[in-house]
Amino acid sequence: MESIATDKDLIIAERGGVIENRHKVHAAIVDARGKLLFAVGDPSRLTLIRSAAKPAQALAVLETGGFHQFGFDDADLALMCASHSSEPRHLSRARCMLQKAQAEEKDLRCGGHPSLSPSINDAWIKNSYQPTAICNNCSGKHTGMIAGTKSLGAGVATYHHQEHPIQQRVKRVTEELAGLDTQEVLWSIDGCNLPAPALPLRSLATMYARFADSADQCKESPSVSTRTQAMSRIFHAMAQHPELVAGDDRFCTVLMQAFQGCLIGKVGADGCYGVGIQESAQTVRLGAEGAVGISVKIEDGNLAILYCAVAEILEQLELGTSVIRKSLESFQHPVISNTAGVVTGHVVPAFQLSAV
Repeated sequence: MESIATDKDLIIAERGGVIENRHKVHAAIVDARGKLLFAVGDPSRLTLIRSAAKPAQALAVLETGGFHQFGFDDADLALMCASHSSEPRHLSRARCMLQKAQAEEKDLRCGGHPSLSPSINDAWIKNSYQPTAICNNCSGKHTGMIAGTKSLGAGVATYHHQEHPIQQRVKRVTEELAGLDTQEVLWSIDGCNLPAPALPLRSLATMYARFADSADQCKESPSVSTRTQAMSRIFHAMAQHPELVAGDDRFCTVLMQAFQGCLIGKVGADGCYGVGIQESAQTVRLGAEGAVGISVKIEDGNLAILYCAVAEILEQLELGTSVIRKSLESFQHPVISNTAGVVTGHVVPAFQLSAV
């Protein structure tokens, strides 16, 4: 599909009535069959989905049998889908997962980095703590990859290489969930040192719609495919353990807590987001067949603007109750303050969803 972008597909940051920044928004809203319902900007923009790929990566690991073999539970599965804040609950679970997988921190092929939580960072600096690989926001995913690798009988040392059997499974699962051929999905290397897929934005929305749809299918009928059961398990693991998927005051956690189990949301670095919403009277009203998926990309990669866009899209689609959407107010309409605490500007969504 060609771009339908206009010069109004923006979120604007203004200070004293003067436009300071314009942030380009791209978004796709689809149903579980992949039908494009609404769009902003270019819904087919080729997008590196970064950590928004984690539910698909988790599915590839689940299908190796590694989770069952090493006794992982749904909270472990949530951490594998996480970009966590390195809060004590995140680090203790990651260490427990390593122990279950009969692995050590030195086996992780991700490096340490500052926490995604300012308060955790402050504590680390105060105590002169140097974060190691277990503190990587992707350490749960990497530990799951190690378990999957061992279940396949492959070598652990190179589990992060694109040609490794576990990554080849991730590649195949990603293509299948996105409904794309091999040549339609490009690959790069993510910040955590694992392969990261790039695909059209509407295909990311389709992936998330399918996770939500799998949860609906399992609720309606016990006789569904093994893959559908696994996808439903991932959906519920994230929805029931939102505090593990991100952390205190983080958008993913606040969003899923607000929607109380009927939605999953996952950020990807540099301004990418995926949402999967179970079927309801509200999704039917939108013209959806089955569940709904939403994907968003902010052209300049700004995460605060990304969260504003996701909250605004939910508002325009009237998904969830007004009370639920109100709980996202601080993300949807963030204020700009100076060092004295004086409000000096605002972030204003200026885009409108277009029916397709």
